[in-house]
Amino acid sequence: MQHIIDRFISYVTIDTESDPNSTTTPSTPKQWNLANKLVEELKTIGLQDVTIDDKAYIMATLPGTVDHEVPTIGFISHFDTSPDFIGANVNPQVVPNYDGGDIILNAEKNIVLSPKYFKDLLQYKGQTLITTDGTTLLGADDKAGITEIVSAMEYLIQHPEIKHGKIRIGFTPDEEIGRGAHHFDVDKFGADWAYTMDGSQVGELEYENFNAAGAKITFKGKSVHPGYAKGKMINSMLIANDFINALPKGETPEETRGYEGFFHVHHLSGSIEESVVELIIRDHNKKKFEKRKALIAKITQKINKKYAKQFGEDIAIAEINDQYYNMKEKVLPVKHIVDIAEQAMKELGIKPVIKPIRGGTDGSQLSYKGLPCPNIFAGGHNFHGKYEYVPVESIQKAIQVIVKIAELTAIRK
Repeated sequence: MQHIIDRFISYVTIDTESDPNSTTTPSTPKQWNLANKLVEELKTIGLQDVTIDDKAYIMATLPGTVDHEVPTIGFISHFDTSPDFIGANVNPQVVPNYDGGDIILNAEKNIVLSPKYFKDLLQYKGQTLITTDGTTLLGADDKAGITEIVSAMEYLIQHPEIKHGKIRIGFTPDEEIGRGAHHFDVDKFGADWAYTMDGSQVGELEYENFNAAGAKITFKGKSVHPGYAKGKMINSMLIANDFINALPKGETPEETRGYEGFFHVHHLSGSIEESVVELIIRDHNKKKFEKRKALIAKITQKINKKYAKQFGEDIAIAEINDQYYNMKEKVLPVKHIVDIAEQAMKELGIKPVIKPIRGGTDGSQLSYKGLPCPNIFAGGHNFHGKYEYVPVESIQKAIQVIVKIAELTAIRK
């Protein structure tokens, strides 16, 4: 356990926050610090064909230990952390034998991780937790995944009696800003399928995610002195408000769950002359997804028709761009890759929690690039914030799942 804790802490104390406003890959130079460390570590533990390209994508090989043909499988995690919260100067706290009560993260600032609010904590009574100090995120998303993959490979190297086929591992930058798979060379990776170790609580196994699009609607207006504005002024902010009010009620992130899709307005800026509304569109069902996009276009057209005579041209301009798609379409034809992971968990006494991802994953983009890639738990909770934590026992279980998947793949017909 201490070896795992030390490895995990060595990763999370390196700042790797990504930047959505950057045009480079990786989006921040500091991601190289952990990337280069990982390359050396992979070589040290004995992996072969360790490479890192000019965009910081890392790949390595663990040769098989069987003399018959076995599919090549892969395990993938990302080393950047979310720009949603502070990722610098992470100071992890280790809480052994958690007693089920409040955990004081920061006494000075009265920041408390409490099971009264975060009820999942009670699942881990008696276990060893790693938390933040209340001032940063932790980075278990996804440095727990990296810890698990490296540790599992190290274990397999130290136990050559365990039979498995060839295993490829990959670590990527910029997943948190949606670019983790953009420059991933699937042909170079050379796996028949892979798993991202990037889920949350123990048992999570996911092969469905949202279809996703982003929309930007620009509203034009006409500014006239308010004292003489009757019949002349067009206030773009009020039109933007009309647009938002025309979206279906109750179909927002805070009012949906499971397979329910939503519209999420995440940015609004404006003046009388011009306002901009930005939103994301999400749905697991492809037909419903297309209908949601069509509704945005329909509302925009209705607004343009209303102001056609007064403004003389389109007053609202909608830009809608697809972002990623539901990996289910690419995974179902090879459903055995999910079945193997499920079997691995069951054989280890872990109850599989198979559910749709209410978001995206590198696995989605990789699946559409030709590498079917379900997602497996990494063990952390409360990602992207100061209340993030991970039980060490969950990391251990994820390591065991990786090893068991490798074993089962070598013997399963």
